[in-house]
Amino acid sequence: MPRGDGTGPRGQGAGSDGGKGPGDGMDNNGDDLNFYRFVINSLPIAIVTVNSEFKITRFNPWAEQLTGYSEKEALGHYCGEILQGGMCKINCPLRGVLKKRQTVVRLDTTITDRSEKTIPVRMNTAGLFNDEGRLLGGLEAFQDISHLKALEREKANLISMFAHDIKSSLTIIGGFVLRLIKKRTSLDEHKQMEYLDIMKNETGKLSFLVNDFLEFSRLQTGRLKLEFSATSLDKELMELFDVYQVKAKQAGINLELENEEELPIIEADANRLRRVFTNLLDNALKFSKNEGAITISTHETDKEVVVHVKDEGVGIDSKDLPHIFESFNRGKGAEKKEGFGLGLATVKAIVEAHGGRILVESKLGKGSVFKVILPKERPAQEPAE
Repeated sequence: MPRGDGTGPRGQGAGSDGGKGPGDGMDNNGDDLNFYRFVINSLPIAIVTVNSEFKITRFNPWAEQLTGYSEKEALGHYCGEILQGGMCKINCPLRGVLKKRQTVVRLDTTITDRSEKTIPVRMNTAGLFNDEGRLLGGLEAFQDISHLKALEREKANLISMFAHDIKSSLTIIGGFVLRLIKKRTSLDEHKQMEYLDIMKNETGKLSFLVNDFLEFSRLQTGRLKLEFSATSLDKELMELFDVYQVKAKQAGINLELENEEELPIIEADANRLRRVFTNLLDNALKFSKNEGAITISTHETDKEVVVHVKDEGVGIDSKDLPHIFESFNRGKGAEKKEGFGLGLATVKAIVEAHGGRILVESKLGKGSVFKVILPKERPAQEPAE
């Protein structure tokens, strides 16, 4: 049966001459009908309605965009012909509504668009029955969840990496502990200190990994309470600058701090803000090019203080920018770098918990600028400690 050319069998739906599907002719008031059509066409979700024979009677613009078919091409065709859903031949959601007499069925499945591309979707299927229980028509509303599925895969991969790194550090620590126990009498002091230093470094890695996951989890669930106090950003940034200047020099990068005007004291959790700027500086170093520059600059407005962290590194792909602060997100160029995609998500959570916001501008190959904007006064909705 031909697909997509409008020459297949036609149903008695909207757009065909003979019949009425769900949403058509159900109210004689033309204004109401126009309003219902307006709602269906305006919702940012693909909506397909069918008659009792499962032939399409309505196909909104979002359905057109997602499938590649126009409404004219889709009307009158069986929904399975157009959507080619992953469940169509196995357990059709609409037929499931009919058999189980459920009003709504929700599931994750797939559709196939006009170019034969398989798209994962989250679908809600609803049936309209008469008093005798006969199906009069149905509705399928669905969204593209490709990005969500990609994040789920990435999350699974990163958790696997997390577990692997923990096991690796524990194996190293266990191995050197065993050596110290077995050879403690034959090892000289220098060798023992070398083993202890390795174990200390691996313990530090473990602590960092576990704290990263725990802190992010607490921030996301609201269990981590910020400890507000009078905070000098100038002091915090100067201390971080002194620490990172050494790291930057070792990496062949020039680190600069531009804060000619003294910032006002603000109400904030100083420890959490140090974590914000530590993460931003770590990322700037991680993705900077040799002999590049990283600049920390500050200024204030009437109600806010602003801190910029600018680098001349590899930059962020424009496709990754909208997702850069999402959990477990690792954009292009980060695949071979250490980390689990939690850092920037944690940064965003901490800044927003302060009543602030974080913005980013970046060009691939040119570098990035992260802008942290914090209110001078403690957020009114934050309960007092």
